[in-house]
Amino acid sequence: MDFDPNDRRYLSEINVVPLVDVVLVLLIIFMITAPLLYRGIDIQLPTSRTNTIEPTERLVVTVEKDGAVYLNKEKVPETGLEAAFATARARNPEVSVYLRADAGVPYGLVVGVMDAVKRAGISQLGMVTEPIPSRSGR
Repeated sequence: MDFDPNDRRYLSEINVVPLVDVVLVLLIIFMITAPLLYRGIDIQLPTSRTNTIEPTERLVVTVEKDGAVYLNKEKVPETGLEAAFATARARNPEVSVYLRADAGVPYGLVVGVMDAVKRAGISQLGMVTEPIPSRSGR
């Protein structure tokens, strides 16, 4: 078999080396800039031996669309809510309750949960809602 120098065949493969170089450069750029996007204000807090601010206990009550009631991710029957709130208030008189209710939950069920909070003697009750998105995109 003779070798003819004029009979050349072209490689039909894609050269991926430039593609890999570009991807690596982009990866390095993203790795450097990503931590800078979420940067807050760096401060060095002083230390103290006493803590003047006491942590407050927060209870989150969730009412699902089907009527299921959860207290801090644990399912609680509606009849046992007042006792659970009274127990939490006995542990910490300054306990606060945040109520998350599905938009489709009947109004009477939400009022019943709020009534159980008030009967247990807890005065700090907040309603958790989603903010309406603004038109400017912020």
